[in-house]
Amino acid sequence: MMLPYTALNLKEKKRNNLRDFLNVAGPMGVTHFLMLSKTGTSPYLRVARTPQGPTLTFKIQEYSLAVDIANSQLRPRVPKDLFKNSPLIVLSGFGTGEQHLKLTTIMFQNIFPAIDINMVKLSTCQRIVLLNYNKETKLIDFRHYSIRLQPVGVSRRIRKFVQNHKVPDLRSLQDVSDFITKAGYGSESEGDEEGATVSLASDVGRVNKASTKSVVKLQDIGPRMALELIKIEDGLCSGSIIFGNSGGEKKEQEDGDVSTSEGSEDE
Repeated sequence: MMLPYTALNLKEKKRNNLRDFLNVAGPMGVTHFLMLSKTGTSPYLRVARTPQGPTLTFKIQEYSLAVDIANSQLRPRVPKDLFKNSPLIVLSGFGTGEQHLKLTTIMFQNIFPAIDINMVKLSTCQRIVLLNYNKETKLIDFRHYSIRLQPVGVSRRIRKFVQNHKVPDLRSLQDVSDFITKAGYGSESEGDEEGATVSLASDVGRVNKASTKSVVKLQDIGPRMALELIKIEDGLCSGSIIFGNSGGEKKEQEDGDVSTSEGSEDE
């Protein structure tokens, strides 16, 4: 999910600890650690800024792996260049004015590279990470989608032909017009919901052209999580507690860590 800005070349050993990773974070350009741990009852996610914090600890109430999401879909969509560029980040429901939500917003915004809307190429915007804060449950819904554009008024059959550049099988047809108008292969108005229609400022791929209308579709590619913020420390997994959800924090301390997996994110 964090590709392409992640420390893929980092070699881990069982005897490595947090200090070992911190020592190589600077030379490798790593700005954030994402650390997964599991207790007897729940998994946890810690998001830390290097080298001096802060650190946000979340209890993972629910989750689905990317492979689970793909297996549940009839047509999973993972193009080969999907992870070539960083995802867009969208945060919803965090504008309550509460200090711990402000810190959460800043942390997740800084994990992903900033985007200049005047310079960004639309063709590089292929994924989106969405975090939605539910005021009632106090949970953060974490979603990861791929972005797909479909030109308005163009049938699925024509789109496939333009994208793949393959000569279609016309042996069973009387005329080339039958290929275009043949029913049962996707209608001309497929997916043309007005609310999801945008006008493109530049070409995106072979089918979606500038100054034309296209439908924006999102497809869940995982992982999917429901996160509960239980603690914010002002240091790197240490220091004063800025925010504490007494119930969740106490439960974490009682359980104790069973296993930990440390990951890192290069901004």
